[in-house]
Amino acid sequence: MLTQETIPTEAGVFDALAAGPSDGTPVLLLHGFPQFSVQWEHQLRALGEQGFRAVAPDQRGYSPGVRPTDLKEYATGHLVDDVLRIADALGWDGFHLAGHDWGAAIAWATATLEPGRVRTLTAVSLPHPGAFGRALRQDPVQQRMSRYQELFRQPPPVPEEAMLADFDRFGLPDPQLVDYYYARFAKEPGLLTAALNWYRAGGFPKPAKTCVPTLLIAGTDDVAVALSGIEDTANWVDAPYRLELLPGVGHFAPEEAPEITSKLLLEHLGPPR
Repeated sequence: MLTQETIPTEAGVFDALAAGPSDGTPVLLLHGFPQFSVQWEHQLRALGEQGFRAVAPDQRGYSPGVRPTDLKEYATGHLVDDVLRIADALGWDGFHLAGHDWGAAIAWATATLEPGRVRTLTAVSLPHPGAFGRALRQDPVQQRMSRYQELFRQPPPVPEEAMLADFDRFGLPDPQLVDYYYARFAKEPGLLTAALNWYRAGGFPKPAKTCVPTLLIAGTDDVAVALSGIEDTANWVDAPYRLELLPGVGHFAPEEAPEITSKLLLEHLGPPR
């Protein structure tokens, strides 16, 4: 059973979905763009049924209670701080961390900067930032795949208008969720600009190796992430590491391949404890 939660922090109040017993082993799941916490619906249910306490927040800009207008407030440092503030508010000292797309980028950064708090890391559809940066510099395939970011980094309202005019460009797999995502972006004042500010703000720290047990889940048919960065990620993890390539799956594995994504996540976490 999923419940809707609010999580008060120093940054503001985050909306969230949660599942599982309140005293279960903690798991935090970070959504990607252009999505919300509901993208993790299948994984939340699967984790909760196995005795984990799984929480997926609508992140900075996506939650109305944490939607600053200053572009600088969307730099990576603030997004990582949000993860730690949410964990603190939930009373979690150590926790498992999973992220998809932009959520994976923040999960990688959090696990790298705060390895003492992150028990395991599960990244979906995004390699280690060091591997991704190398691919952007050296791999023409990744360079071509990432050209869309040039549009998203432009000032408002050009990217906002382009995105709403062609929301199908993202290839999101669940029609009902597509309608939900689009309706929120189209109707909530400031939401779409806040979500795009993640692209505009930048500010990633210098890449360093990740030192927590890590699972990377990636689809072979991802149109946004080249295999070069996925394959290079092994060089950026100084801990037990596992790569799972999903044949025929694109960028949105938690929704496109929910059963196998949940299965792999549960295997990586091990029994609740």
